[in-house]
Amino acid sequence: MILLAIPLIPIAASLVAWLSHRLRVIRAATTLGGLAALILTVMVAHVVSRQTTLTVLPHWIGIDGLSSLVLVLQGFVAMTATLYSWGYMKRVTAAHPRREQQFYVNLNLFLASMFMVPIFLQPALTWVAVELTTVLSVFLVSFENTPKALEAAWKYAVITIMGATVAVMGIFLLLWGLSTLHVPIQTWTTLRNAAPGMPVVLLKLAFVFIFIGFGTKVGIVPMHTWLPDAHSQAPSPVCALLSGIEVSTILYVILRLWPVFEQIPGNFAQNWALLFGLISVGTAAFLMIQVRDFKRLFAFSTVEQMGILLVALGLGIPGHYAALYQLLTHAITKSLAFYSAGAVFLVTSTLDIASVKGLVRISPVAGLSLLFSGLAIAGAPPFAVFLSELSIFRASLTSRHILVLALLLAFLALAFVGILRHLNRMVFGQPTHPRITLPRSVALTLFVSWLPVLALGVYLPASIHHLLALTMLALRR
Repeated sequence: MILLAIPLIPIAASLVAWLSHRLRVIRAATTLGGLAALILTVMVAHVVSRQTTLTVLPHWIGIDGLSSLVLVLQGFVAMTATLYSWGYMKRVTAAHPRREQQFYVNLNLFLASMFMVPIFLQPALTWVAVELTTVLSVFLVSFENTPKALEAAWKYAVITIMGATVAVMGIFLLLWGLSTLHVPIQTWTTLRNAAPGMPVVLLKLAFVFIFIGFGTKVGIVPMHTWLPDAHSQAPSPVCALLSGIEVSTILYVILRLWPVFEQIPGNFAQNWALLFGLISVGTAAFLMIQVRDFKRLFAFSTVEQMGILLVALGLGIPGHYAALYQLLTHAITKSLAFYSAGAVFLVTSTLDIASVKGLVRISPVAGLSLLFSGLAIAGAPPFAVFLSELSIFRASLTSRHILVLALLLAFLALAFVGILRHLNRMVFGQPTHPRITLPRSVALTLFVSWLPVLALGVYLPASIHHLLALTMLALRR
């Protein structure tokens, strides 16, 4: 029952936000809801670490190592996003308290839809939950109600819903394949077990549909065009959720089906992952050099990171652990990067890179957090992403993909230079704005978000390693 309570908590918080007219009550309910959700996801992960799976309703609702990993990441980013929103939204909507109330209603509903994705055992229900995340997040992307925000929300909705339409065709093909084999139960496990009996042509076609469809929502090049627009216009706590965890939640669906697609002869799925992963990393690296908006800079970084994760998947079995490790480190680091970007926006009131200088003097907390979060997401030691990327490099050597490793290193070096080139100009130099103090909840969120990024950069606790090892079971054929 604890598992079912996780999505119910933000639904309850959304009701409080809708019915109450006291903003302090709404903020408190949302923040406490985020904290409660995190506690419950950790409790569920603890149960899974002891008994491998947790089933609430057989063939319908339950989790294993992979889904519990995603659920814990969702819980952590939800907790930090709700805490961050308290001070951030209070300041940006000071003249429009009614809009802040609407924000919390939509935010909590979006969180509930995200929590539903990893707990469903049936692909069709998971697809429905994925689409709910899109529909509900559109209202958050368009929150500012400016022409640019509305355009970004419209672009986001149209492109990702088209992608979902393509993806559902692939799911229908797989479910049709199950029916031809007279398998009555439509779950991830039955799909994996029945895959060897399905026609290769059907598996290939289903893979192409699902890879392109869900790849559109993940932000894989060339289906990424909505991502930088949406992430530059949405409020910063929403960006942290979209880029930090929603793309990972969608990628979770591809990971769920990966054991099915790896059974296609000739390394068909792996080659697609390597090709589109490298294209995504390379394209994002070049785009980061010429970007002018620091939130778009981190949005392109998300495209890069999803490409890196695909490369890890394309390396086969040696890259599976590295891919899951990258999923973990990206979620916690990218959410931190957007919190830092939001803090910079609060003290400068601009997203233009060229208009910001001397951040470390304007707001030492915002300036240093932005600089070090840029270093962290670029893969510099001693931060978490460095270790996960190092494991991918090692997997490339183990699987003898030397050319892949060379290209990946070149693109990552280019991205590193691009990120640091922009952030160095913003953080140092003569200040262009007066000194401003950050809201306490924003500063506290930055501190809390930095803890795992720093800790996992120097040490991987046995409990997290065990959880990552359990996730490997979901990727086995």
